[in-house]
Amino acid sequence: MPDAPTPLVCLASGSPRRRELLAQIGVPHTTAAPNIDESVLAGEAAADYVLRIARSKALAVRGYAGALPVLGADTIVVLDAVVLGKPASAADGLAMLARLSGRTHTVLTAVALAAGAAAPATRLSTSEVTFRRLTDAECLAYWESGEPRDKAGGYAVQGRAAVFIAHLSGSYSGVMGLPLFETAELLCAAGLPCLPGPSPA
Repeated sequence: MPDAPTPLVCLASGSPRRRELLAQIGVPHTTAAPNIDESVLAGEAAADYVLRIARSKALAVRGYAGALPVLGADTIVVLDAVVLGKPASAADGLAMLARLSGRTHTVLTAVALAAGAAAPATRLSTSEVTFRRLTDAECLAYWESGEPRDKAGGYAVQGRAAVFIAHLSGSYSGVMGLPLFETAELLCAAGLPCLPGPSPA
């Protein structure tokens, strides 16, 4: 078995979805989950919030990632200017699904790359997602599947919620949690390999 490739970046996330996406574009990496306060500040705009959290994640991990650049990301769902985070309870999750039913919402994902001592460079991905109308029974069955419990907005585009989505305009990988176009832009700007090449054996 060949040796694992040397990591190019440290991914400041415990999300298996972000790991899969980074691996999809052939970027070897290590991971470290950040421990930060993700509360929204009073009067903070959604885009400002998600960019701040992505930067905070990258900076929180930079101190113990050695010399590796650190990649942080954060995803939020916005409807009627309200940020829908991860459901706090079954009632919260079901209420989110009911709000999303038959509506178009915005998904914002920010990516930040902290390399060296410089301030993190950032990119923001914006997507629009339209749900078909959902029945109460569908919402309950989806919640009871367990899938939405740790997802922003209470759903996973790459999972069973795919059957709810009538239209998506923007970045599918961004809605999943790591927009690959913007991530590659950051990596290339930092001089890190980001073009398609041979897959690891």
